[in-house]
Amino acid sequence: MIETVRSRQGDVLAYLVRGTTSPDQTQFLTPPDCNLQVGHVVYAGGTEIPRHVHLPIERHIVGSVEVLIVRRGRCAVDVYTDGRELVTTREMGVGDMLIAVGGGHGFRVLEDLVLLEIKQGPYPGGAEKERF
Repeated sequence: MIETVRSRQGDVLAYLVRGTTSPDQTQFLTPPDCNLQVGHVVYAGGTEIPRHVHLPIERHIVGSVEVLIVRRGRCAVDVYTDGRELVTTREMGVGDMLIAVGGGHGFRVLEDLVLLEIKQGPYPGGAEKERF
């Protein structure tokens, strides 16, 4: 199951992908214009992914898209608008993934937690965050 979290104005803030999601065909979870492409790419057994390199394409990126995958434990995630208004709270467990594309977010740890975090680099230290 994939849930799109939107503000009251319809802006997409996050995608919540449950760990039980297992598509039968390739399905991208973020739209083509998103700063980070995230998707399930499906291949049949016995096929091959050809050898390749990625070309040095220059990109201009504003903002940070973050992918957080629960590897162990449980947490509650709060999703906020850019104006710091709480939109929703969802519980996440092992295998669940949050793709944060806008607004803000915060977590409450319900059980000892390990998150796998993926975002654009290089990491600028705390300069990319404003806590509220």
